Parts: sequence; structure tokens; C-alpha cells
Amino acid sequence: MKRLALVCLLAALPRTASAFCGFYVEGSGKQLYADATQVVMMRMGTRTVLAMQNDYKGPPEAFAMVIPVPVVLHEGDVKTLAKAVFDKVEQMSAPRLVEYWELDPCKEPITPDYAMPTATLEGAAGGGAPNDNKDLGVKVEAKFTVAEYQIVILSAKDSTGLDTWLRREKYQIPTGAEPLLRPYVEGGMKFFVAKVDPTKVKFVEGRAALSPLRFHYDSDDFSLPIRLGLANSSGTQDLIVNILAPHQRYQVANYPNATIPTNLDVKESMKDRFAEFYAALFDKTLERNPRAVITEYAWDAASCDPCPGPNLDPGDFATLGADVLGGSQDKPQPYQGYDLVLTRLHARYGKDLKDDLRFKEAPPIVGGREHVVSNGQLEEGAKPDAINNFQARYAIRHPWTGPIACKDPKRGRWGGPEGREQPSAPKPAVQLAFAKRDAVQLPLAIAKDIPELGVKAGVVTPTSFGAGTPPVRPADESVTPKPQKKSGCGCESSDSGSLAMLGAVGFVLLRRRRPAIRGAR
Repeated sequence: MKRLALVCLLAALPRTASAFCGFYVEGSGKQLYADATQVVMMRMGTRTVLAMQNDYKGPPEAFAMVIPVPVVLHEGDVKTLAKAVFDKVEQMSAPRLVEYWELDPCKEPITPDYAMPTATLEGAAGGGAPNDNKDLGVKVEAKFTVAEYQIVILSAKDSTGLDTWLRREKYQIPTGAEPLLRPYVEGGMKFFVAKVDPTKVKFVEGRAALSPLRFHYDSDDFSLPIRLGLANSSGTQDLIVNILAPHQRYQVANYPNATIPTNLDVKESMKDRFAEFYAALFDKTLERNPRAVITEYAWDAASCDPCPGPNLDPGDFATLGADVLGGSQDKPQPYQGYDLVLTRLHARYGKDLKDDLRFKEAPPIVGGREHVVSNGQLEEGAKPDAINNFQARYAIRHPWTGPIACKDPKRGRWGGPEGREQPSAPKPAVQLAFAKRDAVQLPLAIAKDIPELGVKAGVVTPTSFGAGTPPVRPADESVTPKPQKKSGCGCESSDSGSLAMLGAVGFVLLRRRRPAIRGAR
């Protein structure tokens, strides 16, 4: 079956370089660095729209990106985007820290009014032209230019021919790429090759500021090819996949799934170390859920509570693909609904990963909200529900210290400083691939126990640190877990690790120097 890489977002990658859903090649043979790649996938029916942002650091010679795609793409299927929308998506779905002050127990609360944003979507489209390459079994199916990208769409009869063709055309692809190309060639995949014209690229502090790319295609399969990106990988890679879909959240079908522990109160000392705290929590969650892909967010894409930044709006949805989400491949139409769900999946993987990510629909969940369920206690963990309202949310709380002069004080009502009803804006944990690992001991950072992780507040053990989660190892092809292994939600995964911050329709194999990978998380 043809595998297609779908709507996902690669938010950030390991410190100096990391693999992606394809590979980077460049004509000079010099080393390339990729510090951050973001991918947002939008999915409805069989339509996938993939938007990805790529930054690389290296020489200004010819550069190219190679991504497996299920169909021949034409000029109208591909466009460039502004970068700002990726920051909004990352902020919207990121783990968040909110600071609360207990309100005067003797003062009646004011019930705030909340309004939902509304607007309309707009769309766009285009064409392309085929060309043949007569030897090596490689055919140029389409060729066109979009902004700084010179794009060719290739088909190939065998992986050796494709490997040879790329090298013959002066692309210094990584050693050992041919076996990774093979399953895609045998599966009938095409190859999206986007060469960069360095004369059109702006460099900022040695890093090429490439325009984000977006393309769309139709396929029954909903998957994210990541194996090509392993050719240059020798360490652990972080991947964050953001998926936008009408009414629907997603999880992986071939790895275990787990949700991040949420609604935890943390010590005030974590205010300026939130990313480090979250890295420790994430690593501990993987330690307890080996090989899992972690759900960090599933919420109505046009709203949030609390909001760490501006909401995504219909203009953002159109930019990310809603303008072509309906209709046919030849005649795409805008999607006019206001019911998109944003799912954020966070994973970490190593070079021994052998299977792509395959996605499946998942039932709605709630959790991580300031909702009191009983006896003054907030809801804990993820629970099934009729809607998606789940987030990774953490709080610093300042109890009321003023006088209590009334007969029937109401404790446990929280708001902003100085008695303000509205809490302060939350702090998002962004660029988590850059967060320092093993820097926080969870027992000393939390105000109450985390039973699902076996962590007791204030009780330090030899495993209190996140302690370098080992990379994910490949799962079996079968979705049914073996008896001796734990699996979450009826899915499979690799060794403890997470695929955080990867996501795109293809793989991007980044050529890197070994020292650059060292210590990458």
C-alpha cells in the first residue's frame, strides 16, 4: 500500500541537527545542519495538506530536500507560506504553566463572559509539466519553481537507480540511503525534491531562512514517513506532530499511546525552569510507558483555556490547508467548517526505528482544565468525553494570606494577582528539543504526588531524574502487542523515547557531523 505522510507538525529538533521525514542533500558535499523543522498536517477524508518549516545552517551552495509522497505533485499543489503561523500553532498546543493567586474567600466571584471567534476561509490553486530521465529507471514526472525552490517530482523503478541518479546529479546524499529509499520505491511512492537556489535565500546568523513549504495530495493511507531521516541520525530525535482535522483527534496506530500527566501543581522555583521541568516529566512518562507516543493536546483549534497566545483563526486555517481541504485533487475547495480539532503528539526516537508513524482516529478526551470534579479536587489525567478538551497544564498556586472575616468563606477559588479575577497569561514550553535534560528532580518540583508515574512529592530516589530516556525501538508490524510487553490504547511503539517534533509528508535525512549530534535530545 502507498504510504502517505500526513498533516503533522515538526515543531523543533535536537540542538544542532536532526532527522526529518525525508532527507536533506546538497551539491557541495559539505555538512548541513537542521536546527528546527516544523510540520503541520491537515486531514479530511483522503485529503492531506502538509505544511512544514525548515531551517538549516551550512554553506550557501545548492541545497535540496527529498521527501517521499504518494502521488505526482504539480505546481498548483505546492506553495510557500509565512513563518508566523507555525509559531502560533506551537504556542497553541504547547504545555503551559499558569500562575494562580487564591481570591478573597469572602468576596463573591464575577462570572466572566467568553466569546468564540468566527470568520471565513479563503483558498488558492495551480499546474505542472512532466519530463523523462532515460536511464537508471528514474523519471522526472513534474518540474517547476516556487519562490526559492526548484522542484522536481521523481518516480523510480528501483532504489539503486534513484540513489545513483541523485548522486549523478551532484546531490551528496548520505551513505547508506539506498536501503532506506527501497521500501518507498517498492511501495510506488514518488519523490518530492526541492532544491534551493542560494541566491534567493536570506541567511540570518549563518542559518538559511527558508520559506515554509505546503503541498496537498489524496491517499487512503494516513501516515508519516520518517525512516529516511535515519540515514544521518546517530542520536535521539525529538518530534512534535500537530494534526488538524474536523471533529477528530488522532493517535498512532502502530506504537503505544499515552497521555502526559496534567493538572499538576508545581513549586514556584519552576517558574523560570518550566521547560526543564517539562522535559523531566516527559522523560519520566516515557520511562513508565516504553515506546509510547505521548498526547499533549487535543482541543478545539479555534479556542483555548488558558490561552498562551493569540488563537488560531480561519485565516491561519486557510494558510495551513483549509483552502484546499475539500473537493478533488484537480479541483480543491475550501473547507468552511469551524470544527477543527488540534492534536499534538510528542515522540522521541532513535536510529533503530524501523516503521513509519501511522495515524488513526481516536475518541475525544478531556483533562488538564481548572474543573472541580468532587470535594474541591480538580480533574486528574485524561478521561473519555463527548468533546476534546485535553491539555498539558501545570500551575503555581499562591494561597490566600489575607484576613478572613466572613461566616462562610469560599476557599480554593483562583485568579490573578492582587485579587484580579482573570489569571495571568500562561507560559508555554516551546522549543522543547532545546530544553536541558536531567536538570530537574521531579519530587522536588511538584506540590503533590504523581501516582501514575510512581513519583512522590519530596521523596528523591535514584530514578528521580528523567535520566536520558533511551531512544524508541521499532515496533512489530502487528498492531496487537505481545503478551510480555505493555501497549497503550491497542497500539505499538518503540523503546522508551518519543518522536517529538517531526512531522511531514516525507522524511528529511539531515547530513550532520557527529559532534553536532552529541548530547542531542
